[in-house]
Order: sequence, then structure tokens, then C-alpha cells
Amino acid sequence: MTGAGGTEIRDRVELAYEPVLADAVGAIKARTKATPAGRLQNAVLLITAAFVLYALVISFDGPGGRPAYASILVCTFVFVFLLSLVVLVPKSQGKQVHQMYASQGEFRTVVDDVTGVTLSARDLDMTCRWPLLGRYTETDDLFVLMSPDKYGVGVVALPKRGLAPGDADRLRAILERRSRRAGR
Repeated sequence: MTGAGGTEIRDRVELAYEPVLADAVGAIKARTKATPAGRLQNAVLLITAAFVLYALVISFDGPGGRPAYASILVCTFVFVFLLSLVVLVPKSQGKQVHQMYASQGEFRTVVDDVTGVTLSARDLDMTCRWPLLGRYTETDDLFVLMSPDKYGVGVVALPKRGLAPGDADRLRAILERRSRRAGR
């Protein structure tokens, strides 16, 4: 943005927070919902589970009108396994991400209208410029910034609890200017 006299005006929001497991899991879940690849992954798992459920139902009418117990057992196992993947994969990935960041202590993050997002912690100083963070999504607890590729490989989670009162709207405004909301 430029102000009177052509001087550059920077809008910036600062966050301070300790990473928690719920942030990492929430970011993974939000990315899965917000990216085409994540939605496809869940759709394939759920459709496959539906077919397995159908196979389970027709297994109850085995040869001679008796249930095919082996088929029932296999179908039940596969159905439960597929549904658990939808729940367990984000939790497992989130746990791995959290373990990496939890040892860093408090994070100080600056979201700058011009530069991008700068994260600082004990052993970390990193700046992600806006072209790397082409999309974002918002949950009740997080702003999740993602790379613009269909997988959303690059992810930055910004917990709302790390914001000063009133800064959520300012951060949302910066994101609207510099990034695009996922799903649009």
C-alpha cells in the first residue's frame, strides 16, 4: 500500500504463542479440507468404505440364506480400517509436526503486508514470502496459510490465541489482500 506522498505503508500483525498439538492437527485437517488433493484423498477413502459396507451387507445373505461369516469379518475389518484412516492420519501427522516445533518454546510471528510471514523461535528464524503462501483457510482456532500447489505442501499455522485483541480482523484483512481464501 502507498500513502500520501508515495510512501509505503506497512500493515503488520504480531503473534506470540507456544505450539500445541491441537494447532498441528487442526492445520493438517484444515489443509485436507481446503486442498483438492486432500478432498480427493478423503473422498476415495469414504467411497471405498461405502463399497466395503455394501459388501458387508450383502455378505449377510450368503449361500443358502446363511451369513458368510468370513466375508463379514473381512469387510468389517476393512471398513473400520478405512474410516480410522480418515481420523488417524491427521492426528499422526499433526503429532509428528508438533514434536518438531514443541521443543522450540515460544514462537514470535509477524505477518507483514509487504514481506510475508516471519517466524522466530529458539532455533528458528524463517520468512515465507507471499508467493509461497498463495492460499489460506480459517478455522475457529487457526489461520492456516498454504502454498498454492494443489497439495498445499507448505503450511503455516497461526493460532488465534496468539493474537492481541482485535488483531484477528486485521490479520484476515492482510490475508485477503495478499493471499486467496481456499475454496474460492
